[in-house]
Amino acid sequence: MKKARLSSILIAVLMLAVAVIAEAQQPKKLSRIGILFGSTPSANSRRIEAFRQGMRELGYVEGKNIVIESRYAEGKFDRLPDLAAELVRLKVDVIVSGGQTPTRAAKEATNTIPLVMANDRDPVGSGFVASLARPGGNITGLSNLASELNGKRLELLKEIVPKLSRVAVLGTSSAEANAESLRETELAATAFGVQLQYLDVLSAKDIESAFRAGSKGRAEAVFVLGGSVLLAQRTQIVELAAKNRLPATYNQPEYVEAGGLMSYGVSITDLDRRAATYVDKILKGAKPAELPVEQPTKFELVINLKTAKALNLTIPQSMLFRADKIIK
Repeated sequence: MKKARLSSILIAVLMLAVAVIAEAQQPKKLSRIGILFGSTPSANSRRIEAFRQGMRELGYVEGKNIVIESRYAEGKFDRLPDLAAELVRLKVDVIVSGGQTPTRAAKEATNTIPLVMANDRDPVGSGFVASLARPGGNITGLSNLASELNGKRLELLKEIVPKLSRVAVLGTSSAEANAESLRETELAATAFGVQLQYLDVLSAKDIESAFRAGSKGRAEAVFVLGGSVLLAQRTQIVELAAKNRLPATYNQPEYVEAGGLMSYGVSITDLDRRAATYVDKILKGAKPAELPVEQPTKFELVINLKTAKALNLTIPQSMLFRADKIIK
């Protein structure tokens, strides 16, 4: 009797062990994450790496439990709807969008696949979410307050060039947030007694003509608004600013690393890293409609002293103390 009972226990233990081994050998489901950006891979390399780092910190390994499908419009915004539709056809579990225009393309492509905004200037005003506290649809993520920081950027430029009175503003009218950014800059310009000359850059071929127009308009400095087209052409913009001996301020450190004078703005890479936390929650069952949109918490002032010296500019010591990064 005891032998029979012992045999039954051994058989049960053996069957359990076989079941555990079989389950362990079964391939785990790979979560598929779509990434949609308006610019080039090189222009967004730091952002993508920040997102990947965020995912790694949360225990995700590419090829093991996630697959990342990246799509880039290469500065051609008209490609975004097709790229978004392609991610939908791949049946990705979540889409991460790198800006307002990619977010709109993804929104129009699907209202069921969860969408995480890595950064957006005005999610409510753009019609992406009902409110920051309760988004209400398939979209959530992070807001970057970019337009609201343009006044601070102009103020910093004025600190470096106290007698500044005429500024050429480079923007892209086809970018959704361009008009709002320009309005915020104009408000600040009025307060600082600065006259702006807006120059539209729709593609790379417009950059040289924009600088010629700025020179003709007797611009004393350059103010670059955000946008995928401009970021993709940052090297050319920086070189032309140097050639024309114009101090220039930018919204992202990539410009300064390419030789630009100064940048101030939200740490976009920090937002991209934080976007991973949204993806993690969604993959674990959370609904985008119930995940509040978060605001930025990290801002960066980056100054290139080598460029300042080439322009015979002296950066105030107080500004150097405030800088998060100084390139010498």
